[in-house]
This record gives sequence, C-alpha cells and structure tokens, in this order.
Amino acid sequence: MEARGHQVNVYHIDEASVKALPPADLYVFGSPTRFGGPIGAMRRFIKKVDLPPGTKYALFATHGGVAPNKKTGRMPTEEEVNRERKTIPVLEGILAEKGLVKVADAIFTVVPTTLKGPLEEGWKEKVEGFAARIAP
Repeated sequence: MEARGHQVNVYHIDEASVKALPPADLYVFGSPTRFGGPIGAMRRFIKKVDLPPGTKYALFATHGGVAPNKKTGRMPTEEEVNRERKTIPVLEGILAEKGLVKVADAIFTVVPTTLKGPLEEGWKEKVEGFAARIAP
C-alpha cells in the first residue's frame, strides 16, 4: 500500500488501544486461524473496537492450504473448504453489527503440512491484488 502512495501504520493487537485507534481512511484487520476461526485475541479485539458507523475496513486471514483427507486421501470440495474457513465471516459479522463497511477481504494460505508457514507459492501476487482492491 505504501508503494501505491498511501501512508500506512501497522500495529499488533497487543500494541493498539481498541478505544483509541488513530483516525484512518481505512482499517485493515488480519488474523491467523485456529480451528477454522479467528484467534481469540483478535475476536476480543474486534468486539471492543470503537469506530464510528460507516468506517471502512478490509479483512484478511491466513488458513491452512487444502490437503487430502489423511484417512481417505480425498481432496475436499471447494464448498467443504469454504464451510471450514470461518475467520472472515466471524470478524465481518462483528464489524457489520457496529455499522462498519467492508471494502474487501482475502485469504492467504500456508503450506498445509506445516500450518505455521511459509505462505503458499503465489502469495505475493495475492497480496498485491488485495492491496489493489483496497487502495487503488
């Protein structure tokens, strides 16, 4: 986003005050995923965020990449994968109740055998596409 000429401030949820986030044209919230949903600390942070209705935001989440079932070897369908990926819908629901307006979202996947990274091949292009949608 900085390469596109936008000023960017990055904060870890442990460093940011939910009651005193600095003013911004757009907030981007991201969360790793645990058991299909956002980590508890991010869910609690989002629930406490105090931003005026109409504030624009974008979301991203990291999920494990798609892998075959260990018992059957069958690859899950796209519908099955999407049903398990709840991070963005959970966070979106909380922010929508506050009247905030979503601009975009993105999922970035990590190599399925590690679940802690690295991100799967092609992640840079996905990030650039996400940035283009939220900050043209």
